[in-house]
Amino acid sequence: METETNVYDEVEIEDMNYEEDAQRYTYNCPCGDLFVLTVAEMRRGEQIAKCPSCSLRIRVIYDVEAWCPSRAVPVCAPAATRV
Repeated sequence: METETNVYDEVEIEDMNYEEDAQRYTYNCPCGDLFVLTVAEMRRGEQIAKCPSCSLRIRVIYDVEAWCPSRAVPVCAPAATRV
């Protein structure tokens, strides 16, 4: 898990766009591209979304425990979609 402290902004996960086909969350970057945080990264506890076109990063605010309460569990999903 990255502990980056220099971030452009902090964004709630609810304010990001979810792309189901790509299994990722995106948010508009000032450079014109998108900040990206994938579901796989979230399952690993990542909170930093990076823009592939510039050096900016944002911290994504979400409940890490709701995504993967036990790091020993290989696959987990948001609490709302767990069966």
